[in-house]
Amino acid sequence: MTVMTRKTGAVIPASATGPSLKERYHKLLVSQDTTSKAWLSDQLARAQRLPDDLPADPAQLEAWSAGHASQVAEAYASYLEQRRQGAPRRYFANRAQALWFLQQVAPTKAVDGAWLHSTLRHWGDPRYHGLIRTYLEELGGGDPRCNHVLIYQRLLSRLGCLGLTELDDQRYLQGALQLALGRHGDDFLPELIGYNLGYEQPPLHLLITTYELAEVGIDGHYFQLHVTIDNAASGHAHLSIQALRQFCPVDDAGQFYQRVRSGYRLNDLGLDTPSLISSFFLESELLSALERKRNFGQFMHSDHCRLQKRTVNQWLAEPGAMPAFLQALQAQGWIRRGEAPANSRWWGLIDGPSAPMYGVFTAYEKQLWHDWIAAGLQARGRRVLPGSWEVQVESDDTLATPAPDADIQTLIDTMSGNRHATPEGLLATRRYLRATGLNQEVTR
Repeated sequence: MTVMTRKTGAVIPASATGPSLKERYHKLLVSQDTTSKAWLSDQLARAQRLPDDLPADPAQLEAWSAGHASQVAEAYASYLEQRRQGAPRRYFANRAQALWFLQQVAPTKAVDGAWLHSTLRHWGDPRYHGLIRTYLEELGGGDPRCNHVLIYQRLLSRLGCLGLTELDDQRYLQGALQLALGRHGDDFLPELIGYNLGYEQPPLHLLITTYELAEVGIDGHYFQLHVTIDNAASGHAHLSIQALRQFCPVDDAGQFYQRVRSGYRLNDLGLDTPSLISSFFLESELLSALERKRNFGQFMHSDHCRLQKRTVNQWLAEPGAMPAFLQALQAQGWIRRGEAPANSRWWGLIDGPSAPMYGVFTAYEKQLWHDWIAAGLQARGRRVLPGSWEVQVESDDTLATPAPDADIQTLIDTMSGNRHATPEGLLATRRYLRATGLNQEVTR
């Protein structure tokens, strides 16, 4: 599905009426969106226009899932063989493109698993246990080392990308859908099951992303984790089919399955991952970053330094002048494109703690400069294996103490959206597991 499994021919945009997707997303995070149920119904109606690849008979779902896993494995083997034969990376031409992608999908990663939140209320019903188990594993069982949202936050922090760039509103679509499903899951249970079924099928792009992030010096542990935990044999993909089986009514299986298919198609609203990655253009991103900085820097430079007979302040005062500014930097010899950035005077002005312009550009913006100057010249770097950057994270000591009498609903509320990644949310997750008896025994 889109986000996350397959490319689709038709992309259905979100409705232009009502609040922006970003506004809706943030309102849902704090449970203040009073129109999300109607909005979710509208998105389901939009998704109905899309085809899907589910079998007509739900009895064939196991074979369908196994076939999908086999196709992904074969496609990945073909990709690896192409790379061995000298083919370039398929997704990330440079490190800046990888950083851009990680920021673009951050709103979705920040609510990983949120569509399953409503299932927590049904811990006494064994039919829900597979869905609840999936959600609790997304939360890492309250362990900060394993909480998926925290893993992604640590990755962005390590890369200096926690302060996201301005994102297109569509980047909030899938996150808003997940939050809305999590809030209204009791009213849309078949659709929730269908969305879960689609989201948990391991996609090809997850494998390629993990492989190529390592090549550009980024720890892909978050992505590798989803390759393993979502496996079709016994992981989340398997549990998603089990859940459908357990809830499908004998007397109305056809109608139930149609609603499941509607939820499945929600995954295909928005832009698929390969298309998103391919929409990155290095120079355009650099120019956008400079245009954002221009207003803040136009009065900050002395007039003794001139480029092509204009002061830097004059360059920055003119809207739309940044393409010519880049040309001037090259004409003046300050930037030597196609060479190592260290050979350019400009790089020495912005890189390093003693650089005159230290701190002017973010880590991501500096990477844009670096890769634009290098213009395809890439020094051979060391692969960063998934998990290399993960460090020992200590749990709050209070997690080890006996829990007081806990109101289950309060615990559940604290495990919603992205709140479960806070110290209070981690504690609530551990106490929920104890209070409901859903703790899993460790292997011994």
